[in-house]
Amino acid sequence: MQLKIMPKKKHLSAGGVPLILFLCQMISALDVPLDPKLLHDLVQPPTITQQSPKDYIIDPRENIVIQCEAKGKPPPSFSWTRNGTHFDIDKDPLVTMKPGSGTLVINIMSEGKAETYEGVYQCTARNERGAAVSNNIVVRPSRSPLWTKERLEPIILRNGQSLVLPCRPPIGLPPAIIFWMDNSFQRLPQSERVSQGLNGDLYFSNVLPEDTREDYICYARFNHTQTIQQKQPISLKVISAKSSKERPPTFLTPEGNESHKEELRGNVLSLECIAEGLPTPIIYWIKEDGTLPANRTFYRNFKKTLQITHVSEADSGNYQCIAKNALGAVHHTISVTVKAAPYWIVAPQNLVLSPGENGTLICRANGNPKPRISWLTNGVPIEIALDDPSRKIDGDTIIFSNVQESSSAVYQCNASNKYGYLLANAFVNVLAEPPRILTSANTLYQVIANRPALLDCAFFGSPMPTIEWFKGTKGSALHEDTYVLHDNGTLEIPVAQKDSTGTYTCVARNKLGMAKNEVHLEIKDPTRIIKQPEYAVVQRGSKVSFECRVKHDHTLIPTILWLKDNGELPNDERFSTDKDHLVVSDVKDDDGGTYTCTANTTLDSASASAVLRVVAPTPTPAPIYDVPNPPFDLELTNQLDKSVQLTWTPGDDNNSPITKFIIEYEDAMHDAGLWRHQAEVSGTQTTAQLKLSPYVNYSFRVMAENGIGRSMPSEASEQYLTKAAEPDQNPMAVEGLGTEPDNLVITWKPLNGFQSNGPGLQYKVSWRQKDGDDEWTSVVVANVSKYIVSGTPTFVPYLIKVQALNDVGFAPEPAAVMGHSGEDLPMVAPGNVRVSVVNSTLAEVHWDPVPPKSVRGHLQGYRIYYWKTQSSSKRNRRHIEKKILTFQGTKTHGMLPGLQPYSHYALNVRVVNGKGEGPASTDRGFHTPEGVPSAPSSLKIVNPTLDSLTLEWDPPSHPNGILTEYILKYQPINSTHELGPLVDLKIPANKTRWTLKNLNFSTRYKFYFYAQTSVGSGSQITEEAITTVDEAMASRQVDIATQGWFIGLMCAVALLILILLIVCFIRRNKGGKYPVKEKEDAHADPEIQPMKEDDGTFGEYRSFESDAEDHKPLKKGSRTPSDRTVKKEDSDDSLVDYGEGVNGQFNEDGSFIGQYSGKKEKEPAEGNESSEAPSPVNAMNSFV
Repeated sequence: MQLKIMPKKKHLSAGGVPLILFLCQMISALDVPLDPKLLHDLVQPPTITQQSPKDYIIDPRENIVIQCEAKGKPPPSFSWTRNGTHFDIDKDPLVTMKPGSGTLVINIMSEGKAETYEGVYQCTARNERGAAVSNNIVVRPSRSPLWTKERLEPIILRNGQSLVLPCRPPIGLPPAIIFWMDNSFQRLPQSERVSQGLNGDLYFSNVLPEDTREDYICYARFNHTQTIQQKQPISLKVISAKSSKERPPTFLTPEGNESHKEELRGNVLSLECIAEGLPTPIIYWIKEDGTLPANRTFYRNFKKTLQITHVSEADSGNYQCIAKNALGAVHHTISVTVKAAPYWIVAPQNLVLSPGENGTLICRANGNPKPRISWLTNGVPIEIALDDPSRKIDGDTIIFSNVQESSSAVYQCNASNKYGYLLANAFVNVLAEPPRILTSANTLYQVIANRPALLDCAFFGSPMPTIEWFKGTKGSALHEDTYVLHDNGTLEIPVAQKDSTGTYTCVARNKLGMAKNEVHLEIKDPTRIIKQPEYAVVQRGSKVSFECRVKHDHTLIPTILWLKDNGELPNDERFSTDKDHLVVSDVKDDDGGTYTCTANTTLDSASASAVLRVVAPTPTPAPIYDVPNPPFDLELTNQLDKSVQLTWTPGDDNNSPITKFIIEYEDAMHDAGLWRHQAEVSGTQTTAQLKLSPYVNYSFRVMAENGIGRSMPSEASEQYLTKAAEPDQNPMAVEGLGTEPDNLVITWKPLNGFQSNGPGLQYKVSWRQKDGDDEWTSVVVANVSKYIVSGTPTFVPYLIKVQALNDVGFAPEPAAVMGHSGEDLPMVAPGNVRVSVVNSTLAEVHWDPVPPKSVRGHLQGYRIYYWKTQSSSKRNRRHIEKKILTFQGTKTHGMLPGLQPYSHYALNVRVVNGKGEGPASTDRGFHTPEGVPSAPSSLKIVNPTLDSLTLEWDPPSHPNGILTEYILKYQPINSTHELGPLVDLKIPANKTRWTLKNLNFSTRYKFYFYAQTSVGSGSQITEEAITTVDEAMASRQVDIATQGWFIGLMCAVALLILILLIVCFIRRNKGGKYPVKEKEDAHADPEIQPMKEDDGTFGEYRSFESDAEDHKPLKKGSRTPSDRTVKKEDSDDSLVDYGEGVNGQFNEDGSFIGQYSGKKEKEPAEGNESSEAPSPVNAMNSFV
């Protein structure tokens, strides 16, 4: 009987051959293959192929593009709804629809705002067969709002306390990404102690002093608009405590003992626990009554965050986080519920039916809660759509029976719950089409004998066609007992034989017509290994060979591949392969293993394996390894002009094979005694053909090399003198550069004797002007390296050639190089010199370039000479030496820095080439404006009285303008070294002396003094001085020393001391002398030595006035000059003794730096101590 494929009530399976389109049927339904040729003629309802996402966040700075693409036959038309009502795009000039597409483009870049077009959009694609609709596309512009302004108070905590720095970012769309950085945009370091929470806050389990900073800044990054917003910096100061009390953990987030978390199926579940405590707690996670999924569980943020990816309902349950430190532990339970937006179980599929057939659309979805299923037809709820007697709705299924062409439509299935919805379009297309075969005609199939053969016949038709297969042009239909015919039209030959070769015809028939297609089948012989490699056992160091002989179909070309232990062969020259063999030389222990031979063709492959086992060789006496002995019996043969053959006999290799021979030569004519490398050859060769150079007296020697090293050289061969020949190269490094304005010096690197190729080496030197029509001028010179051409014009380009020649002939024609004759000084000065004064110390100079021809050389730049003619203040008429600045290249302007303010300057400009400078331009004068003055040259305080001090000074050495006034500031310093209120005083500029009155007696004052011009204040000079003591107090102190009772008291004390000394003397004499006493006499205690009159013991009672010379109060023995003069260079400021160090510190303006702290320990006075007895008056003054 003939074999036919009849329609069956099941889904047809598809084959795996690329580009072949298959038929599928479900309950008498046809699927339309997506073949372009078929679709061109086939009527088909619309299908949405591309659309914007449901939640569509747009960039308000760009045009809005809402995508909607669909296919269908005829091509569909498009319409839109917005917020549930028709959106008439023709009435809005900013809205356009792309041609042949439903995609909307809203041009808000020219005008309009994105917020105007915010809403819910839905696209409908419609043709005569139905209407498909898109998802509801919610269009919202992205937002990146600023932080609300807030005043953040500094935070002050003690070491060890916990802290949460709030971020609270503005609500944007989409939500911002939060991170913490400092003012330098460097991320703040995080750890188990300090970390950022999921809400963006920064949590400190406990603070440390190093956490102190003023720039804790929370940043919110809105990726959609690529903007970053910044919160006001938060200042944190951590006060160090001697000891911080440790405490067990408590949770900073979440609060309480338990909390609830809800997540949607398929999302990432993120659970967070952050604890405080001292020491820092460690976080652990467990799932109650279950285990955490191994491949989907991840820990973030130092295990403070637990993440589970792709969550499902099975991940619901109680999760417990545990915070633990050395003082205890705390637990928190998070109850997780996994809900689910709708997801497909069976999505509706397109149906292609022929008239009178039956079919179904199934729409099944699941979710938590369970979604509600609703149907639409052509975008209209099916309850209010036109009635169709061929359909029946049964919940999630639509049943079609006895359909007609009018039953064609697009159905929408909507599955929704509180967490979302699914919308799917599926069309029912009722077609009446004759059969079509989609497999390419005359396809050739090649199959190995005894294997299955699959011949494809993809088809389409409505009603579904029946399929028949025939072999040969006049053959009968193929029967089911020998062949397998699949529902998709494919013919399978289970075991193809040689006689299966031939042409096969596929015929498709239905009531509307018939179609057929021919394909061809060729059966090939299998690839076989007829000689397999064999198991081998070989000794280490020997050779082994594996054979692999292959038989294959003569039309297929195999490739042979050898493997070792299923990997590539080692990259070692010991392994070699040819057509049928693998050879391993010098076998090593590592070479043991399994060797596989694989033969591959385009249709099949074959392989065979063998094992190699390496064993130790039979023990022999240990060989002696050494470098080879030198070769000997060197002989030269085949002696030609430019080659010779050298042969030799190798020496003993000393148990290490010779790997190569090195040949060297000596040129006895040019470099006697110097051996050079000539060639290297393989260690298996004993002959070498050597290339030679002309006019060289050669001798050769040979050295052998093995794995140990290189042998000594052989004896030298006989000498061989090659014939002379013309040079084959010319000198290198040819240059032309003049040394005088009228010459051209041509230089080159001469050839050596080996390169000369013959006797009589000379050089032909040629030259001519580059830009002229002159002929070449040539001269032949001896073997030198320089030639001077005289009488040339100044700085003219020349073309130069240097050609080698000898007694035999000339070298090849050389290439010309360019040089220049000598330079001369430039002839023209730069013109139009202009000066622009930038400020009091900087000026800019411009000039016009000189003509290039006037440079007469390589232009190196321009040079500015400038000098000060006189000071504008006429205080300094001294001539200043000229300064020079050079500007490279063709630059025509430059800056003059470091000028003296309020001064007259002059300058000129000159052009510079390789020879030197050209003439100077006309001197151009300019004047710098006033600046701030330097500090006054000196400041001294004279004539101190009880309530006044007189200041004398010298004006600034650099007034830098006209002085307008002096500013004097002063303030008292009390006995605790604190500075009193500052008093300002302006003094006329013509004064050099000023007396301050109404001052406090016996008080130290600090003075700050500086000059001013109209520009501003200059540097200051400082000084200190003290008003004199009160006369009445001094007289009272003197009277005490002259009172009778005081004198009597002193006499009584002296008499008592005399009596004590006499008693001690008598007691010592009564005791006699003994050795210990002699030692005591010899080593008298220095503590009881009599005090010298000038030992200075009482000298530390000094007044402040006695320390002006070395500026250190309370020091002994120093005296102040009578005129109270303080030189500027010596004014180290007596306040150094109130600082912590020996030397005081000063600002650039001379003001004192540092704090007035406790007095430092005084050092002994050095130098000219006074021998006067200390005065009681001075002694009392030292305590004031």
